[in-house]
Amino acid sequence: MLKNKVILITDALHFLGKTGCRVMIGEGATVYAQDEAFSDAASRDAFEKEIPGVRPLAEQDPTELVEKVVAAEGRIDVMINNDAYPAIKSAIDEADIEEFRRTLEALMVRGFHFAKAASKHMKKVGRGKILFISSAAPKNGIPNYSMYVAARGGANALAQTLAKELARHNIQVNALAPNFIESPDYFPKELLENEAAFKKITSQIPLGRLGTQEEAGDYLLFLASDKSNYITGQVLYFAGGWAI
Repeated sequence: MLKNKVILITDALHFLGKTGCRVMIGEGATVYAQDEAFSDAASRDAFEKEIPGVRPLAEQDPTELVEKVVAAEGRIDVMINNDAYPAIKSAIDEADIEEFRRTLEALMVRGFHFAKAASKHMKKVGRGKILFISSAAPKNGIPNYSMYVAARGGANALAQTLAKELARHNIQVNALAPNFIESPDYFPKELLENEAAFKKITSQIPLGRLGTQEEAGDYLLFLASDKSNYITGQVLYFAGGWAI
């Protein structure tokens, strides 16, 4: 499904990063991966051993990363902003403004920077896809998580706006917006093993369970493939019925 596609995925050690890398490589793509930890050679080596075929990069600046991929492959077909950042619980009167800025930087500004760098090259070849892995949280809002929800909402709006701007260049831009997906970044093992806490979490989900990484990976695969060429500007919820 992705044979000969060149893909760059960010925050590869978090959220849907490992799943994304595995499923894309399994479908024939050449996958480059970014993570803050990859500035360390040992971390890159460990990731390559864990996910054979992946190509972790040491660079951290979005423009430098994209340029390195293009220099090696001649193009970049799919840019996946797999942005992850803690959902910090805080009532507005207790919120740390600097923490809000850090949240916006991680979940909006960095993705915008990667989209800017990738779209420059996609325009030259007349095709490409930019995906934001964001969240369904802005659909309904979550009290006391305004910093996180606002940043995710901004990323969703960014995908919709860039889709209209870049459509004439045959570049599709969408947001995969999950919630309640198995991920240690948001649902650590100790939380899931707490029966009362787990019951409270799943009681909010119409389907009554968390979504799996494999299910999310299949959805991501579809959005990265040519099967989604007529889909752009969409915030595609993936939340077991919660985002209605």
